[in-house]
Amino acid sequence: MNDVVTGRGFQPARRLVDLTNALRADPELPREELAELLVRHGERPEDLAEEAFPPACAAELRSAVARMAAVLAETDTGRAARTLNGILAECGARPRLTDHGGRHPWHLHVDRDEDAGWADWFLAASALALAQIVTEHGRAAWGECAAPGCSAFYLDTGPGSARRYCSATCASRARVAAHRRRRREGEGNPAGRREGRGDVR
Repeated sequence: MNDVVTGRGFQPARRLVDLTNALRADPELPREELAELLVRHGERPEDLAEEAFPPACAAELRSAVARMAAVLAETDTGRAARTLNGILAECGARPRLTDHGGRHPWHLHVDRDEDAGWADWFLAASALALAQIVTEHGRAAWGECAAPGCSAFYLDTGPGSARRYCSATCASRARVAAHRRRRREGEGNPAGRREGRGDVR
């Protein structure tokens, strides 16, 4: 189980967002699909075989993801920070470096110990990742897509102004919808159109 928050290697904040969005789309996401997602984020396939990651562990992980989804939905930085502090305290929050017996690069863990369950590990790693984002950016640098019909979470850690959409596709779709809405409203208000033309002159 890996927990590095860097531009390279393991990215637990991205893993959190990907798992959260997958479970929002399918709250009963099968164990096998959860395992595939974790493998895509750097976990070893053999660590996610059914004997190591049985259905009961998958169910606990789903609950942990749902709990972290509530943090991603929080836009108030103070409330998010207090929630993250609570999760870190609950999970032990004693930083330690581990390479899992030489099987992975050295990285940081804050869960209780090497034998922590999948849910405890996920909560600790995700809370640490979001806490580091708050530290680096001074705010809750994440959000829920503002495009109609989309509720995907995203990370807002890139350069430039604050994001409102999970992707360029959603941003474009929202702009087109707003443009059409304004056009419809203008067509329904001839006086407004005349006033607008007068303002241009």
